[in-house]
Amino acid sequence: MMYTDYIGIFDSGVGGVSVLKEIVKILPQENILYFGDAKNAPYGDRTQDEIAQISLANADYLFGKGVKALVIACNTATSSAAELIREKYPDKIVLGIEPAIKPATEAHPGEDILVMATTGTLKLGKFQKHMEELRDSANLIPIPCPGLMDLVEQEDMQNPAINELLEKYIGKYRGRAKAVVLGCTHYPFVERQIREILGDVDIYNGAEGVARELMRNLDERDLRGLSPEADIIFESSDGRTETTDFYRRMLEL
Repeated sequence: MMYTDYIGIFDSGVGGVSVLKEIVKILPQENILYFGDAKNAPYGDRTQDEIAQISLANADYLFGKGVKALVIACNTATSSAAELIREKYPDKIVLGIEPAIKPATEAHPGEDILVMATTGTLKLGKFQKHMEELRDSANLIPIPCPGLMDLVEQEDMQNPAINELLEKYIGKYRGRAKAVVLGCTHYPFVERQIREILGDVDIYNGAEGVARELMRNLDERDLRGLSPEADIIFESSDGRTETTDFYRRMLEL
């Protein structure tokens, strides 16, 4: 089957579903093909070159299916591969997600802002450069969160281990942090637990920005979907129905 009227989205797992949620909210009439690369997850354990090649293969697969636009719903894959994919597909809409550090610093100048991300993402040169460019605007505090993404992939958002891990990583900033930037697409699924620990802080992630940029690009090319009953199809590189069922359940949370 060809998906010529679909938007393609990929991530290493369920994290990209948080981006899918925002796209569905802002573009409810768009058909979407979501591809979770469970076979190669987690990306954070791989080299930047490996992530780039895997991401390029995912883009080849989705564009080979005929999608009209591609969203890279992973911060690490965006940093490692977005430019490569754009170079290979210069006539296509290719968007990636990046942590919403700039809007956070604009809203909280001079204040303490936690930037939560995977260890791998925080080490990326592009990410570090972005942090450095905005460091004078606010006190940006990088928080590596090893293990948090893995807990989200287990689906149980009531797992007390999530609270324990978050308390370990961010508990000492209770009453101090004014905002949190979520630098991994898995982390919006534990936003409630973050607020329970830090209180009423502003939380930023890049999903809404990507959704609005996608809308702008589709409008520019007159590619907006008008499906009365938009279709969302889930696929996984591991070929397991259990995996795609998991993605669908997380979309409904």
